[in-house]
Amino acid sequence: MAGHSKWANIKHRKGRQDAKRGKLFAKLIKAIEAAARAGGGDPAANAALVTAIQKAKDNSVPKDNIERAVARGSGGVDGVDYEEFFYEGYAAGGVALYVHILTDNRNRAASDVRAAFSRNNGSLGEPGSVGYLFDQKGYLLATGDEEAVMITALDAGAEDITESGDQWEIICSPGDLAAVRAALEASEIVVDQAEISQIASISVPVNAATAPQVLRLVDALEDLDDVQAVYANFDIPDEVLAEVS
Repeated sequence: MAGHSKWANIKHRKGRQDAKRGKLFAKLIKAIEAAARAGGGDPAANAALVTAIQKAKDNSVPKDNIERAVARGSGGVDGVDYEEFFYEGYAAGGVALYVHILTDNRNRAASDVRAAFSRNNGSLGEPGSVGYLFDQKGYLLATGDEEAVMITALDAGAEDITESGDQWEIICSPGDLAAVRAALEASEIVVDQAEISQIASISVPVNAATAPQVLRLVDALEDLDDVQAVYANFDIPDEVLAEVS
């Protein structure tokens, strides 16, 4: 993973989410409901629910909305059964896309994703065509003193720490995400981002001519209600990303 490319991807996605906060709230609530339905409504016994709730809180989803989502998912009130799976494909320049779907209508999701790829110079791949390039990991972005971040994160279970400008990208196993975050915050290190992510093992360099095509496809996919996240292995230079975003 190139040091800046993951954060560049996150910055781009976060900017899009901030611009469409209502849609982001809906996706975060859906994730909470699905996690509660799959593993129960008690956060103490459901790590996925803890992560989903924390991500919602990080994005200022109201407490009442979170509690209602947990109740729906755990059977307290009528809820929806969601399917969770991935679509795999390619954007311009051979960039791999791993698209996380959470839907109550597989046919609708398939139709919408297929249309987004075809309209934006992309191509859907077969199952397994790009999934092997991505590993599920805990991902954190932190701001703080180098030594403090290194010692705290590694002692808490971090696997890798990479400098990213004036911040630090921290990779850990998904199960260690909450512990690493808690340790950093206990040491008064600011955690700017914390999520379960799909980290690419290799990256594809993207130039200024191709970058707009790649980002248009990513944006089109992220705009779909059934898409929870789009993971990509593009490596776009920061100056190019700033220009085209």
